[in-house]
Amino acid sequence: MKIKQSALLLLWFLVSTVMCRAQAPDVTIDGRGSRLVEPSFRLTESPEIIDSVKPSEVPSYPLLVFQQPTNITLEQIKAAEIETSDKLKQLYPFYTKIGMGSGIMPLGQLVYNSTRSKGYHYGLTVDHLSSFGSVKNRDGVEYAPSNYDRTMASLYGKIVDNRYTIRGQIDYYNNGFNYYGVPIDTITKSDINQRIQSIGGVFNYTSDFGSMEVINYSVDLSYKYLFSKPHNSEDSLADWKTQEHTFNFSTKGWYNYKSETFYGVIGARHNNYQFGEEDQFISLSDLGRYRSNTIIDFKPGVLTHLMDDKFKVDVGFALALDIADENKFYIYPQAEIKYSLFNDIFIPFAGIGGGLTQNTFDRVYNENQYINPSVPLANENNPYDIYGGIKGTLSKKMGFNVNASFKKITNKAFYKTDTLRVYQNTFDVFYDSLNHTRIEASMFYQLNEKLKIDGIARFNSYELKNHAYAPNLPILEFQLRGAYNLFDKFLINMDGRIETGRKALVDYPGEEVIEEDGQYYLNLGAIVDFNLGIEYRYNKRVTAFLQFNNMFSQRYYEWYNYPVQPIQVMGGISFRF
Repeated sequence: MKIKQSALLLLWFLVSTVMCRAQAPDVTIDGRGSRLVEPSFRLTESPEIIDSVKPSEVPSYPLLVFQQPTNITLEQIKAAEIETSDKLKQLYPFYTKIGMGSGIMPLGQLVYNSTRSKGYHYGLTVDHLSSFGSVKNRDGVEYAPSNYDRTMASLYGKIVDNRYTIRGQIDYYNNGFNYYGVPIDTITKSDINQRIQSIGGVFNYTSDFGSMEVINYSVDLSYKYLFSKPHNSEDSLADWKTQEHTFNFSTKGWYNYKSETFYGVIGARHNNYQFGEEDQFISLSDLGRYRSNTIIDFKPGVLTHLMDDKFKVDVGFALALDIADENKFYIYPQAEIKYSLFNDIFIPFAGIGGGLTQNTFDRVYNENQYINPSVPLANENNPYDIYGGIKGTLSKKMGFNVNASFKKITNKAFYKTDTLRVYQNTFDVFYDSLNHTRIEASMFYQLNEKLKIDGIARFNSYELKNHAYAPNLPILEFQLRGAYNLFDKFLINMDGRIETGRKALVDYPGEEVIEEDGQYYLNLGAIVDFNLGIEYRYNKRVTAFLQFNNMFSQRYYEWYNYPVQPIQVMGGISFRF
């Protein structure tokens, strides 16, 4: 029954809804009535949140002023020290030295220098030394007159700029001497005297662009003209003389990039040597000697700096083209390595090198002035020179250097007595291949500017291709130098050398002559030569000096049959103005 009532109610609701949705037409009904509207009023209170938890008030505190007392403590400060120095010392443009030695040996020197300048420097130097004494051998036998005189003059100058430096020098040399190696004192000077002169100059230009990455370069030029007087009149060559022209050119460029320096050298060396009569110098006849030799050089390389310049490596090679009777081409290795240990306390180093040396009359004459003016010339070839060692400092005052080397030389020049001459008092030149081993040790000590001492000890071993011994070369060498400054008033200088193991090549057997493989050698004895010099500074401008040469008066032989002068004492004064 309840279900039926529910169904009827649902049906009625659906019918009512449909009828309402059918929207019947509007119906207007007229009627009368009254509608009361209650009067409005305004709320005077603002809305607020009613919360049962009331916030507590935040207390406020007044700012308190608190001052910390300041304590001031005064400490004494050490008075400042100002280092003062004298103003620049006055420079005197002229310096002269005058002296006289035993055996009538005058000495003279004159120097002129420009004073201080930032941009240029120039000067002139003239030196003269002569001797009129006699020479005796160890047995007291007096030799032929041994007079000599040497005069040298140099004019030089330099210009310095921010970007380049220019240097130049002109030299003149005049050496008059006697071939006194004859144990006969009755020979006249005119039969054995000789005079060799030379004039020449050098020039250098070097750019300086600092560390900028540009190519720096330098140019070197040199020229020398050497000539002798007509040959000594002991034979038919009285009117013959020596003449030589030497010219050298070299240019070097280098470029710095980071830790590398790239460089290259290009150069040329020319030598023209003649011996004969004056008219033959032009005609170049077959008489006498004539040699024209030119060498072209090229040397590239790279220098590397690593580990803050502690490690250095230089690697390259050298090329040489010898233009003479026949063209010869040579190549040489060039390498060197260095490493600094413990802030330069120890510096091990090793390297290999080599080169072609141009033998000239001037070169062999400076090694042995008693050579025959007519000499055969050949270039000296050094295929390799291997070396290595260690150097460094033991303290701030002491240092050392220990090294060894081994090199090979072909066409090494040696000297022997020229037996074709009347007096047999000159030397001829011959050439041989040489293997040279050298072991060397040196040490130096310096105590401020008061005391300086250094010494060298050297051992040499020689092996020649065609000879049993190396003529005139020492086996053991010792050198010693020292300087002492006493109260800046007395200056004491000492130097000396000792050489042993030298032998001379002779042509005939005799007393104390050694025969080896059909060759004859004579022991030349030891060289013991020490010199002592004392200077007294009267003031900054005037100085007196006393010099002792060969102070142990050893009559050793510098060359075969050429004993040196015994002790020489020389004194004089020097002053600036």
